[in-house]
Amino acid sequence: MTHTIEISGSTVTKRFTSWSRDEPTREWTALTLLSKAVPDLVPTPLTRSTTVVTMTRTPGEPLDGSLTPTQLTAVSDALETLWSVPPEGLAQTGLAAVLSRTHGGLAVLCKTDGVIAEAATAWLDNPPRDLMEVLDPVVAHGDPNLSNYLWDGSRVRVIDFEDAGLGDRTVELANLVEHLSWRATDPTTLVRRFAPEPERYQAARLLWAGFWLMLIGPGGPSAHRNPPGTAEAQARRVLRLAAG
Repeated sequence: MTHTIEISGSTVTKRFTSWSRDEPTREWTALTLLSKAVPDLVPTPLTRSTTVVTMTRTPGEPLDGSLTPTQLTAVSDALETLWSVPPEGLAQTGLAAVLSRTHGGLAVLCKTDGVIAEAATAWLDNPPRDLMEVLDPVVAHGDPNLSNYLWDGSRVRVIDFEDAGLGDRTVELANLVEHLSWRATDPTTLVRRFAPEPERYQAARLLWAGFWLMLIGPGGPSAHRNPPGTAEAQARRVLRLAAG
């Protein structure tokens, strides 16, 4: 956990407990940009110090589980609005660090046994390439966990921009699709709406699938948060993506 949250009336105060990726600045800068361009999509930043950001409270409840078609369309609408804002003044997302961390974690997993080792080896044998160049620049949210999309019964708003920055739309779309929280929802209609270039999208999905295997595989930092069999299921997903 990188932060704690305090809610008081109409405001939310986010106190960062770690900031190795300059999370407070990323949050403040993204919210400042977005709240001016699309003021009803994100919280409005109010005050900040080195490690604290205070913002307005955003209406709605976090999405979870299997989305209805209406909710999926609302998420798509929110993303289209978010990605319509020119990402001026934002630092690039840490995609190179994600790739390096994934490579290092999977190098450890490939020395284990079974399907997890097989998947880690398959990823390392043909790692995703040509993703560092930003071909379609957008405001990258950086954390597409469903809980960061708030549903008020008719529309979706977006919160939690501590990993935000200048990113590539196809890479962001793949990040969303491969997030574990999306496994109960079929994102096909959302993906079709944004029509990513298939080969680049496939490579980006493989990157994020490997990233999640690194996180939840044996010894990974999130291994303890998931029920038995989750890592093996993720390994099989990596193998399918690696096979094309």
